[in-house]
Amino acid sequence: QVQLVESGGGLVQAGGSLRLSCAGSGSVFSSYTMGWFRQAPGNEREFVAAIRWTSYTDYADSVKDRFTIFRDNAKNTVYLQMNSLKPEDTAVYHCTARLGGISGLAGDYNYWGQGTQVTVSS
Repeated sequence: QVQLVESGGGLVQAGGSLRLSCAGSGSVFSSYTMGWFRQAPGNEREFVAAIRWTSYTDYADSVKDRFTIFRDNAKNTVYLQMNSLKPEDTAVYHCTARLGGISGLAGDYNYWGQGTQVTVSS
């Protein structure tokens, strides 16, 4: 029903910026809540940010005021603009979607991308 493909990850120095993209499929895309989770080796999958079709957003405290999530429904794409990156931001970032409200629990989301690696050097 919904397929998601992430891009934009890479290696960046602390204090730098990256923009992640998540391209989705389906005419119902604009009705879905879209989100980003990240997972570092040995850690649980961690909520980063999410955006509803109303454009209401929510962020984890660890990224608030540094990251911005936004979407372009005409392109079926959601973005994560990451500024002032820190080494602790290093993780695989996954795009996700659900036909419901914003949740910080990974198990509440129905569709997942394969992930894109973000590495921040000190």
